[in-house]
Formats: sequence, structure tokens, C-alpha cells
Amino acid sequence: MTSDDAFIASGLQTLAMELNAIKGLKNRINSHFVKTCRVILECRGRVVVTGMGKSGHIARKIAATLSSTGTPAFFVHPGEASHGDMGMITKDDAILALSNSGETSEIITLLPLMKRLGAPLISMTGAPESTLSQAADFNLDTSVEREACPLDLAPTSSTTAQLVMGDALAVSLLQARGFSMEDFAFSHPGGTLGRRLLLKVADIMHQEDRVPSVPTGTKLSDALVEMTQKGLGMTAIHNERRQVVGIFTDGDLRRTLDHCIDIGTATIDDVMTTHCKTISPHILAAEALKIMDDRKINALICVDENHQAIGAINMHDLLKAGVV
Repeated sequence: MTSDDAFIASGLQTLAMELNAIKGLKNRINSHFVKTCRVILECRGRVVVTGMGKSGHIARKIAATLSSTGTPAFFVHPGEASHGDMGMITKDDAILALSNSGETSEIITLLPLMKRLGAPLISMTGAPESTLSQAADFNLDTSVEREACPLDLAPTSSTTAQLVMGDALAVSLLQARGFSMEDFAFSHPGGTLGRRLLLKVADIMHQEDRVPSVPTGTKLSDALVEMTQKGLGMTAIHNERRQVVGIFTDGDLRRTLDHCIDIGTATIDDVMTTHCKTISPHILAAEALKIMDDRKINALICVDENHQAIGAINMHDLLKAGVV
């Protein structure tokens, strides 16, 4: 039976070999890499990524990463391309073909068609002298000394090198395009990423009669009733022009009790927090979360250009919306 130490030793050896494969890519970020970036930036169509077997799985991931970071791309299976899917590729596209050996028969079969089409061909291979590398306009060298597999057979280090080179390409293009957080969110409207980057405070804040607010001079006991009825753990305090001049929260209530202030006789003016932080309803919900985290508070009042309360938001609202 294999010992625990043997499993750990094997795992560490695999990590070391794959780290070396990644380090070996440093000198491959060269003129071919630069020319590849420029060809893709100038491409009027899309990047068509293809590969067979394990390289095909990496090719799919590279296509997905490119698409989500501002470079339209899609994957074409080289076997299917020989049976009709070549029709998906146009002369305005750029082709990125992955093959560790550079001799994958399904891709080599397509070379005459790719050349006839006239689309620029970029190869990503571990064999710079291979058929595919020589046929390509530019080759991204992802060769490794050996696979992490002890038999030096299963694609391991080589596919890791391909994946990292693909990420380097995607990120370089992202930066060259000036791809922003908003652009990224547009590509990821679902899930936490989209919610964090696209959702605005106005989309989730409490509005109109659901906003707790009392005028200055209100008895503290009446303000507590307002807080209880609205259920946000706080209330805004406004002046005669309906402008927010303070806030009173559950935390303020605890501090009030600690100071033995008579709730029955005190007014909200005696205990409220003045110069409180307010926000615009048009900022991102993620920005509101950061403000709460930085100031260690659980609620914010949303005001308009006249500093009048038009909304309120608390940490529970952000949790419910999936921003946290």
C-alpha cells in the first residue's frame, strides 16, 4: 500500500515540475508573442481556437478566457472542422491552433484550407520545428523538458504551459484594449461577479415610505418606534427642509443606554450622530459595501442632490442581493 509520505512526495514533485514548465515560458514572451498580440488586435473577426485531445480542452478554456476579457473568440473541434465546421471560419478571423507535438493529424489536414482561406495562423506548440509551427505565421513556443507524468506520456506540464501562455495572451490583450471592470461585468451578468460589478444602490435600496426618517426635535421614544416599524436598524434625522442632518442606529441606542440617558425625555437631537456618511443611489452596491466595511457601519442613507433622504440600505440588503 502506498504510504502517506509517498502521496505527498509525488504531489510536490508534480508541482515542482509544472512550476519549472511555467518558469521556462519567461523567455518565450518575445517578438512572436508581440506580433501575435498585434495580429489579434487588428483582427476584424474573431479568434478561432482549435486543438485535439487534452490540447483541445485547453483551447476551449483559452477561447472562453479571451471572450470574457474583450477578445471575441470561439472553439472549433478540428475533427468537426473537416466535416463542415470550417465554414464557421472567415478570412477576417485569426486562427490559434494548439498541438504539443505540432503534428496532430486532424489539424495538419486543415492546413491547406487555412492557408487558402487567408486568415492569419498562430500556432502554440512544444515543437518549433514541427509541421504546424513551420506552417504558422507565428509560433508561441510552449515546449517543456518533460511531462510531470512519471512515464513522460500523459499531457501535464505541457498543457499547464499552454494554459499559462493563453492567459498571458488574454491579459496582454485585455490591457491593450483598456478593458474595464464595467466591460468585464457586461460579459459576466450572471452570478456574483455580475452582481458585484453592475448592481447599483438604487436597484436594491428601500424607498419612499419604507425609508425611516424623523424630524429634528422628535422624542427619542418616537424615533425608536420609527426604527422598529421600518426594520432597518436606524433612522435618518432631517431638518425643516427635509435635509439629512444626522442618523441614529441600533449601535447609538446601545451607547445611549450605557450613558443612562432617559429614553422617555430625551430628544433625537441629544443622541443622534451628526455629519453622518451619506451616499448617492447611483453608486455601485459594491462601493456601498466598501464604505460600510471601511467605516464599520451596517447602514447608509441615500440622498439626492438636495441632500434629502430618498433611500436607505443596510448590510442585509447587500447580503440578500448577493453583493457580499
